[in-house]
Amino acid sequence: MNFSPVAAGTWRAGDWGLDAGGLAGWMSQALDLGITTFDHADIYGGYAVEAMFGAAFATSPGLRDRLQIVGKCGIKLVHSQRPGHAIKSYDSSRAHVLASVDASLQALRTDRLDLLLIHRPDLLMDPEELGETFRELLAAGKVLHFGLSNHTPGQLALLRRRHPLVTNQIEFSPLQMRALADGTLEQCVDLGLRPMLWSPLAGGRLLTGTDEQALRVRAVLQALGDARGVPVATMAYAWLMRHPSRPVPITGSGRLQALREAAAAVDVKISAEDWYRVWQASIGHQVP
Repeated sequence: MNFSPVAAGTWRAGDWGLDAGGLAGWMSQALDLGITTFDHADIYGGYAVEAMFGAAFATSPGLRDRLQIVGKCGIKLVHSQRPGHAIKSYDSSRAHVLASVDASLQALRTDRLDLLLIHRPDLLMDPEELGETFRELLAAGKVLHFGLSNHTPGQLALLRRRHPLVTNQIEFSPLQMRALADGTLEQCVDLGLRPMLWSPLAGGRLLTGTDEQALRVRAVLQALGDARGVPVATMAYAWLMRHPSRPVPITGSGRLQALREAAAAVDVKISAEDWYRVWQASIGHQVP
């Protein structure tokens, strides 16, 4: 999977107020910044965002082939678009995954997903069945690569023994560093998997939060950014990308300026000592 250094997230695209042409323009602007990986999920926008982007692709022939689409499935929401879902639950069965992929391909008006992730851990997952489902999708040309999202190291290892995986999409930010302690990022380094990072700015709390942790971390990032002439957001992305697992942070904004700030992190160098300054500000104490 040829990830771009930063991925563009589409979770809230339904709130951006962009029509099909506007979304096509937004994708083109992201591509101009070197952002070629676009993160989707079937449930985004109440099962509506994928169709919005499908309409955008229809307005701009050739745009689809310039980028990679990451899709996710496995969460079943109770929604009018899915009348068969009786309760919110997780489902990694062959029937659900195959149906979800077909629905996503139809909505996106494309013949393949570059990457498919199982969105949340299904406690009833049959790894043999799911591995065979992945092979079926690959053979049909409907999905080119596979991975997981929000799975533990043990869950990833279980499925990886049945089929190759390329990523684990996880929550990680300067304010949420659980992945540094639970073995997730160590596993990614060991296996050569590039983790995708959702909520890399802690849902905006890193930039606007007034709690003590946010204030401490923002102050350090501000000082580091001032020394380099870049904003706090760019320093935060650079801090994340400094990890040897080579993470792919996912932006969550439709604003071009937010994309610019994320893409600019590629050119920002951060020393190990400066990385630990941010870590210490987040934890609230020095290393042991």
